[in-house]
Amino acid sequence: MAISYDLLIIGTGTAAMVAAMRVRAAGWSVAVADFRSFGGTCALRGCDPKKMMIGGTDAADHAWRMQGHGVEGDTHLEWPGLLAFKRSFTVPIPDKHEQRYEEKGIDTFHGRARFTGPNTLDIGGTPVEARHVLIAAGAEPLRLGIPGEEHLIDNEGFLELERLPKRIVLVGGGYIAAEFSHIAARAGAKVTIFQHGERMLKHFDPDLVGWLMDKFRDLGIDVRTDAEVTAIEKSGEGYRVSAMDLDGELTVEADLVVHAAGRKPALTDLDLAAAGIKHENGRLVLNAHLQSVSNPTVYAAGDAAQMGPPLTPVSSHDAKVAAANLLEGNKQRPNYDGVPSVAFTIPPIAAVGLTEAEARDKGMKFGMKSARAEGWFTARQAAEKIYGFKVLVDKETDLVLGAHLVGPHADEVINIFALAIRHGITAEKLKSTMFAYPSGASDIGSML
Repeated sequence: MAISYDLLIIGTGTAAMVAAMRVRAAGWSVAVADFRSFGGTCALRGCDPKKMMIGGTDAADHAWRMQGHGVEGDTHLEWPGLLAFKRSFTVPIPDKHEQRYEEKGIDTFHGRARFTGPNTLDIGGTPVEARHVLIAAGAEPLRLGIPGEEHLIDNEGFLELERLPKRIVLVGGGYIAAEFSHIAARAGAKVTIFQHGERMLKHFDPDLVGWLMDKFRDLGIDVRTDAEVTAIEKSGEGYRVSAMDLDGELTVEADLVVHAAGRKPALTDLDLAAAGIKHENGRLVLNAHLQSVSNPTVYAAGDAAQMGPPLTPVSSHDAKVAAANLLEGNKQRPNYDGVPSVAFTIPPIAAVGLTEAEARDKGMKFGMKSARAEGWFTARQAAEKIYGFKVLVDKETDLVLGAHLVGPHADEVINIFALAIRHGITAEKLKSTMFAYPSGASDIGSML
């Protein structure tokens, strides 16, 4: 006989935790299921462990930049120590999550969830029935269709490397490639990036990405754009990566090849057809309330829903919306206005709101201020050569339309622009705000 719940959540990441706690607090019976360790991508395989490793990398990089400016001596990254520091955060996560679910009376299942009907599932051999299901299974690497693709490791594999190979190739040019290349290069690896598009970090302003590429070159990272990987072959103890770029065919020898070419909702093993859940091109078909259009008992959140940017705060936001709609009926819709995005390169690059191209395509009348500002105090005190900004302001309303930053503190300062965009704070009000000085935020007035 099937075990019955009011809500079953597939996945145990950010969206799952937020939704489970809210729905359980309302008195519903709730269970969560995951075939992997509890905690999800962000806490175990993505944002948090990556940032732990960037912490040490950033500290070493700052010391290197300060050589000759009062800091002397040999500073180097020690990979096993960096890995241990990362694990000091990630290893306790699964037990903590399970304990928290247990304390709240939420049942836990370990195993793959597979639909067997509109509201019935099999979880590792256990039949479960649920009045509602929330799909919060996260994302997984895209299939690339490259001969030799089985030789690729993903972001999780990179973050668990016991030692860092000397020669690394990253296939793709987004967040993962940008961030991992900076970590690996600073730890002594020779890094090559193959990006099929004309530039890296396509979701960020092209001018600022161009400025950031100076740091890639300083680190010796070989970035090959307009380059399509055609094959990955085993070659002795390493690999041979073949690609085609604008100049023709080329090959690079590597000790490790990393998949950094994007992710898709992790839906493959759920047997959505058994539940009558419509999906197209690898994505769930949802209404504006994060509900399946073909099976109203099912909702989705976060990367599995892919309605908003693939970011942890979006997963949390989606979960709150889905939980409210489950409990109160479909009254809420997600709002993705003013969601900031950061690539944690060193220095970081950040964006929120419209790009210059998007604003022009919309025919908007806006003022724009942009500069490469390595001569400003914020950059000089950090001995950082990469610092710049681009800010767009609506000429009629004085509202900030978009902000794009690269350099020291960009990952923090972007949040102030996000606040302004989401809550309608004018540029004049931002300029009149007295920020602590000297700080990254104290530059905002000069950016407007």
